[in-house]
Amino acid sequence: MNKGGFSVKRFIGYTRVKSNIARTTGVPFTTQGRNAKIGRAIQGNGSFFGAILLIIINLILSKK
Repeated sequence: MNKGGFSVKRFIGYTRVKSNIARTTGVPFTTQGRNAKIGRAIQGNGSFFGAILLIIINLILSKK
């Protein structure tokens, strides 16, 4: 049975800060989440300018 392990990032609070930023801004930190959000915005569930903004954020964050 897996009881989990120790994570330095969770201990320091990095994970919580990252989650709060993503929740506040509405932009996911994962590449898959950003791509899904861009796809939904382009299909018509969001504004055109919002889709352009998400594409720019995705390009910036994916160049790590």
